[in-house]
Amino acid sequence: MLDTVKIKNDMTAGKYKTRRVLGYEIFTSSLNDIPDNVNKILLNTFSPNTYGLAKKDSKLEAALKNTDLLVLDGMGVAVGSLLIHGKNIKKIAGQDCFDYFMDQADKNGWKVFFLGSTTGTLEKIARRAGLEYPGAEVESYSPPYKPEFSEEENRIMIQHINDFKPDVLFVGLTAPKQEKWAYYHKDLVNARIISTIGNVFDWYAGNSSRPAKIWITLRLEWFVRIFHRPEIFRRNTGNQLVFLKDVFLHILFIKRIK
Repeated sequence: MLDTVKIKNDMTAGKYKTRRVLGYEIFTSSLNDIPDNVNKILLNTFSPNTYGLAKKDSKLEAALKNTDLLVLDGMGVAVGSLLIHGKNIKKIAGQDCFDYFMDQADKNGWKVFFLGSTTGTLEKIARRAGLEYPGAEVESYSPPYKPEFSEEENRIMIQHINDFKPDVLFVGLTAPKQEKWAYYHKDLVNARIISTIGNVFDWYAGNSSRPAKIWITLRLEWFVRIFHRPEIFRRNTGNQLVFLKDVFLHILFIKRIK
C-alpha cells in the first residue's frame, strides 16, 4: 500500500552504510560504492525542509523512508547527526549526484533521461551535455506544470522514459512532487538509476546559478541562498524549525524518535 511506511531497523541499506537521524536512514557511503552495473536504485535527497514536509505528508514520508539511498542535502541534517550521534555526515547534494552519474555516463556510453522542467530548459541541458559529456546519449520530456498528474499523464511520462531505456533517469519536478513520483513509479520505469535532483536542471541550463564553491565548501550554501531567493527561505523556515525542534526533543529525551 502506498501509505505504508516500512522503517529499516538496521544501519545499512543493502551494502551501503547509513546513519539513522530522526527515523531516516541517511547514506554515509560514497557514490563510488554504487556498482556501474547496478540493476535498480533510487536516490532521493534529504534536508530539514523535506523532513518538515514529510511530517505533514504520509506519502512523502513513505517515499523517503523506503528510498534505496537517502543522501544528505541539508546542513541542518549534518548538525542533527552531530548532536545525536557525535558524528558528521558528508553532504551529497543533487548537483553531486548529477556530476557523478553524468561522468559515469560519459565514460561508459550510458543513456540519460531528464524528466521535468520546460522544453526550453531541457534543450539547453541537451546542448550543454552534448559538449561536456559527448559519450552520453541524452533524451528528455517536459510534463505538464501542475501539482498532480493524471493517470494518463503518468502513463505518457513512463512511456517516453521506457521507449528510451535510460541507464540514468534524472527527475526534476520540484520537492516534494519529485520524490513521491520517483518512488511510486520506480518499478514502472525502465531505468537502472533514478535520481531526484531538483534545482540542478535550472543550474545546468544556466537559468540560475548555484552559490560559489567557497560557500559550498564552508557548508554555507544555504546562507547565500537566503539572499538570492528570500521567498524560498521564508517558505521553508517552518519545516526547518520542525526538524531542529525534534532534534532537541530527541537529545533531551523528551521525545525519542526511532
